[in-house]
Amino acid sequence: MEEYDFLIVGAGLSGIDAAYRLQTQLPECSYTILEARDEIGGTWSFFKFPGVRSDSELTLFGLPWRPWIHNTDMAEAHLIREYIEDAARAEGIDRKIQFRHQVTGISWSSEEQRWTVVANADGGVREYKAKFLMVCSGYYDYAKPLEAEIPGLENFQGIVAHPQFWPEDLDYADKKVVIIGSGATAITMLPVVAKTAGHVTMLQRSPSYVLSLPLSSSFGEWARRHFSERVAYTMNWWRCLIQEHFFVYFCIFFPNMARKLIMKEMKEQLPDSVDVNVHFNPKYNLFDQRPCMCPDGDFFRALHRDNCDVVTDHIDTVTADGIITKSGEKLDADIIVTATGLHVHIFGGITPVVDGQPIDVGTCYCWRGAMITGLPNAGMVIGYTKNSWTLGADANVKLLIKIWKHMKKIGATSVMPVNKQSDLSSSKPVVEHSSTYFVTAQSRLPRITGRSPWYGRKNTIYDHLKLWFGSITKGLQYTIPSKKVD
Repeated sequence: MEEYDFLIVGAGLSGIDAAYRLQTQLPECSYTILEARDEIGGTWSFFKFPGVRSDSELTLFGLPWRPWIHNTDMAEAHLIREYIEDAARAEGIDRKIQFRHQVTGISWSSEEQRWTVVANADGGVREYKAKFLMVCSGYYDYAKPLEAEIPGLENFQGIVAHPQFWPEDLDYADKKVVIIGSGATAITMLPVVAKTAGHVTMLQRSPSYVLSLPLSSSFGEWARRHFSERVAYTMNWWRCLIQEHFFVYFCIFFPNMARKLIMKEMKEQLPDSVDVNVHFNPKYNLFDQRPCMCPDGDFFRALHRDNCDVVTDHIDTVTADGIITKSGEKLDADIIVTATGLHVHIFGGITPVVDGQPIDVGTCYCWRGAMITGLPNAGMVIGYTKNSWTLGADANVKLLIKIWKHMKKIGATSVMPVNKQSDLSSSKPVVEHSSTYFVTAQSRLPRITGRSPWYGRKNTIYDHLKLWFGSITKGLQYTIPSKKVD
């Protein structure tokens, strides 16, 4: 049985970042990465729907230690996948990945002070031992999307496609397409499908905010012309960070003013036939849910086409050849795309076992967005939902490494968050997000109180201040052979 100091689950952006941090900050430690699929990239190699791309600037969304060198900041999936592959290859991380290893079980033994990880590997079963787990598999289920109840869908005689399982041979040229949804996937897909489809309708139950971002940064282009690659990247990185934080927290602290500004901007880009107050005026404030982003306003430009429109209504029923809304409107369709969201889970949907007892993470507290009560030597690496994802994942990994170094310093063999408060009635889910797919997942998510150290993801400035100056003993119980230190 193979044994490692660290075992990383997942070879996406977060997993590759974790591996880099381990081999540069803890070069004496051994590690491996178990990846369920046969390629690197996570989200960016998994999704195949038309137009799949980032909705964050890659200057921040990319790996902090490897500059994003492309001119386009909101990049297509294949460019991001190639970037992750190149980064892994350049650092030798690709040689540490064991592909087609689907983790199916994780169990901790206090006697051994080890995790046993069980994985299905090419039809067989393999077991691994590890002192510390870093779960970098994200927060959604690759195998199962969010189940949305669409009345009468079984009556439809055309093609039903879900973006998570997009048919590679689906030809939508000259076809009537209805995209059900109003999130990032629908906003991304509509402009691409509209180029060749006969007609495209985005049918949404409720509106979202849609913001237009530059496909390329003019400041980044200027910096690259006048400075070395490293200096230009650093300047542009700080510009992106400051700009993103200013915008996010302006929206949070001044929601009414932010709404007015964004509504005005959307109205200016929409055709006169599309009423911004009907179709793009959400009931929630900005960043209660993440706003949708579109590069150079491609979504708004698509709505100026004769073959593209948006309908805000509820579905009454699906018929053999289309959809009838509650208001009685008939939407003809050859293809229905159900862009209705993701099935959210933590730890890859696996129930951890500690000394023979299953642990329901939905009844546990989250320590600083990185560890869970009752689970020794296990890190949950997830990113930000309001800011760029990778900044949060990287902050988590750095925190876990700091904890490991403290364990070695004091001679501890394990560490586990312990919260004396057991009442969950006043707690909140670790991801405070009003999107349907997060709301329906609340029972599966660890809990927070909002008071240190029982909080979730914050932002990179806050998290790094806590990393440098915060306590790594408050709320943690370290196990030293024959004694415990709080």
